[in-house]
Amino acid sequence: MLIGEYIHTIDEKNRVSMPAKFRQELGKKIIITPGLGQCLFIFTIKEWQKVSQKLSDSDSDLSFLKADQRSFNRYMFGRAAEVEIDSIGRILIPDFLKERIGLKNSAAVIGVKDRVEIWNESAWSEQKAIVEKQAEQLAEKLGNEKS
Repeated sequence: MLIGEYIHTIDEKNRVSMPAKFRQELGKKIIITPGLGQCLFIFTIKEWQKVSQKLSDSDSDLSFLKADQRSFNRYMFGRAAEVEIDSIGRILIPDFLKERIGLKNSAAVIGVKDRVEIWNESAWSEQKAIVEKQAEQLAEKLGNEKS
């Protein structure tokens, strides 16, 4: 399971190190794609296949007939990139994804169970503060949805 919060610098070649605790689980190749909110999502190849299957509407495999699904698939798949993790655990973040979330000198690397999120460090601090204030209400709401 991918968990934890790490702040890493971005080198002059746009590379960021994956936390040592994540490297074994991520493998040698990953998928990086625009996330929801102000972050990027990183999936293992295996997890990306699961996401792809869910987004393709496995009931009919005609997801392209639904406008909302087409639009969201373009968002997720159209800007996704397969990236290799180098021998010392770094990934190269494509410029178009780096620019999307305003990455400059450092990134917050967040483990979120089945994926990793990459955040601009200041945007992550803001998001974290918002969620911390709402944690009790969110838990209550999610608890009520399960019953």
